Amino acid sequence: MRVGLLGGSFNPAHGGHRRITLSAIAALGLDEVWWLVSPGNPLKPAKGMAPLHARFHSALSQAKRAPIRVTAIEAEFGTRYTVDTLRKIGARFPQHEFVWLMGSDNLAQFHRWKDWRGIARAMPIAVIARPGYDRTAVACPAMAWLGKFRVPLATFANRGKWSAPTLVTMRFDPDPRSATAIRHANPEWASRMPRQAPRDQVTRRLIGQDQPV
Repeated sequence: MRVGLLGGSFNPAHGGHRRITLSAIAALGLDEVWWLVSPGNPLKPAKGMAPLHARFHSALSQAKRAPIRVTAIEAEFGTRYTVDTLRKIGARFPQHEFVWLMGSDNLAQFHRWKDWRGIARAMPIAVIARPGYDRTAVACPAMAWLGKFRVPLATFANRGKWSAPTLVTMRFDPDPRSATAIRHANPEWASRMPRQAPRDQVTRRLIGQDQPV
């Protein structure tokens, strides 16, 4: 299995997440993508963050009938930093080959992430271009190191066993949808999510309302 990992707060998940995920699956030849619904992002303020179960339900709704699995495995691991999460995922699922998916907006601040070089050494990184961030991403401190490991998309998708560090970039038609705009238009969206505990599609555990955001 070749699996993409897309992390985020999904506050809420929306059609733009689904669209870029399906595009990445096709471009990279993935079997599926796991959406890692984060219990909390150290680089984002907690204010305005909906409870985990509500964000999880929004992700489940967007992932229907697609090769996407929604998971809050970070809550089970007790990890807050991506590098720790990816190492634990790799250790738990050694039968899979993983690639970390991230937007160019995140690449622009990648040097601020804990042990970002460790993330790059854990698995290949596929960067999805986002309008307005190309120049910043190319000039970011992390690219001075990551650029040495860049390979063409076709080469990466068609190669045999993946290795890391590897960087590949993808560009799809821009999608104007954003979680920020959805929250502004519908600030009560989380209260409209189902109240029952959703089931994690990777670990099969129930996501309770008493879990941290």
